[in-house]
Amino acid sequence: MLPGLAAAAAAHRCSWSSLCRLRLRCRAVACGSSDLQEWQNLVTFGSFSNIVPCCTLNQVKLYSTNVQKEGQGSQTHKMEKVPSFDEAAENIGAELKAPLIKQEPLQVRVKAVLKKREYGPKYTQNNFITGVRAMNEFCLKSSDLEQLRKIRRRSPHEDTESFTVYLRSDVETKSLEVWGSPEALAREKKLRKEAEIEYREKLFRNQKILREYREFLGNTKPRSRPTSVFFKGPGKVVMVAICINGLNCFFKFLAWIYTGSASMFSEAIHSLSDTCNQALLALGISKSVQTPDPTHPYGFSNMRYIASLISGVGIFMMGAGLSWYHGVMGLLNPQPIESLLWAYCILAGSLVSEGATLLVAVNELRRSARAKGMSLYKYVMESRDPSTNVILLEDTAAVLGVTIAATCMGLTSITGNPLYDSLGSLGVGTLLGVVSAFLIYTNTEALLGRSIQPEQVQRLTELLENDPSVRAIHDVKATDLGLGKVRFKAEVDFDGRVVTRSYLEKQDFDQMLQEIQEVKTPEELETFMLKHGENIIDTLGAEVDRLEKELKKRNPEVRHVDLEIL
Repeated sequence: MLPGLAAAAAAHRCSWSSLCRLRLRCRAVACGSSDLQEWQNLVTFGSFSNIVPCCTLNQVKLYSTNVQKEGQGSQTHKMEKVPSFDEAAENIGAELKAPLIKQEPLQVRVKAVLKKREYGPKYTQNNFITGVRAMNEFCLKSSDLEQLRKIRRRSPHEDTESFTVYLRSDVETKSLEVWGSPEALAREKKLRKEAEIEYREKLFRNQKILREYREFLGNTKPRSRPTSVFFKGPGKVVMVAICINGLNCFFKFLAWIYTGSASMFSEAIHSLSDTCNQALLALGISKSVQTPDPTHPYGFSNMRYIASLISGVGIFMMGAGLSWYHGVMGLLNPQPIESLLWAYCILAGSLVSEGATLLVAVNELRRSARAKGMSLYKYVMESRDPSTNVILLEDTAAVLGVTIAATCMGLTSITGNPLYDSLGSLGVGTLLGVVSAFLIYTNTEALLGRSIQPEQVQRLTELLENDPSVRAIHDVKATDLGLGKVRFKAEVDFDGRVVTRSYLEKQDFDQMLQEIQEVKTPEELETFMLKHGENIIDTLGAEVDRLEKELKKRNPEVRHVDLEIL
């Protein structure tokens, strides 16, 4: 009978194991992972009485054999009534139907996420364009633009506060409506481009014919070009130097022809190079005052430095080179010198005239240095006024050159040895070489983009940092453009709270609160944020414009300001 009972127990064990595994899955909802592992261990290794911990042991009766050692080999067999499989299944099924743990209803919160919009590599639908661009690029008339939406925006120009722009999408739609298709618009643009080229060619021919008529008939009208630049400041100094050096050059050449002196030849070449260089400086001054154009948006102020640089090269090649050459030739082939009386008279006149020009240049430089709050030496070394610096150095070299030439010619007259005269020519050439090297160096430094004084940079930086909307200033660059013009650039870290508060101060809070209360859906929230976000960006742009105007107002030398938002 025992084998039959064992088979029945085994069958019950398999059924109970299956049901208990089902019970285990239900309990996994309420139990953690550690409890689940413990239950699996019990199912695998535990006794059958521990398999179903949720059931009462009194309700499950199991036929088993209990072996107790009451002596050697003594066994006691006890038989208990085992319920049928159907009864056990009903009991366990009833417990499975009962709720394990009283749980609260599960609430799932769905996060609203705004779908990312893909704009592609080229997106111009929200771009603004001016009326001039709309008529030029899309071949529209002013009457066509009157039918489009007009938008007032902040003007990028200092002379106007706002100007009218149009949506590019509206302009494109209108152009297609007027011309019918993109192909027709492209053909019209090509025709207009050809007409513009033809008009320019005709204009050039007409201007050429007009110049020819003026040369033939004479121009009776006064020149409209302003010449006041040559009656004050550096222009006046240059014009005085041209007149005096021209006369000196003429008389020195006459003295050289009469005496044959090498030193006098060097002085004549010196005056000739000075006259040519000063004419070049006058051209540079004239070009530097021209108004900026689209090709040169920052103007032509660097023309003075370019003219001074070329002047330095000319002094080196013409003045120093010819003086050295004539001096070396005099040493190799000394020639007797005729009477030097006229040479001394001309040198004395040159000394007086060159000294007068030097005095004019020094006075002009002192006045300019005083206006900048700098010493004369520092002002000259930094080449703040290149044209006047050239005149100063040339006239200084001229005075020293006259002194060297007169001294060497006097030694030649006393000793009768022409070698002293040749040495004087070499000395004048060396002096001109030193002057030309200094001019080339200082003007090259200026053209490379020299920074302004550190004290001035610090003053500009502190002005920005003291503003409440600015948190920090980085990467400051202040470059001297010449003629007292400065370009200032800086990376500005703005305080977003201050900028936003500046925007909110101009808003109606009651209306804004009402708009906030009406926001119920993500779409309404997006519309609300886009509206005020765009306005806050406009406020940030207005803050940048305000800071730029403040910098220019307090520092008139600052002409161009580039503040980049960090």
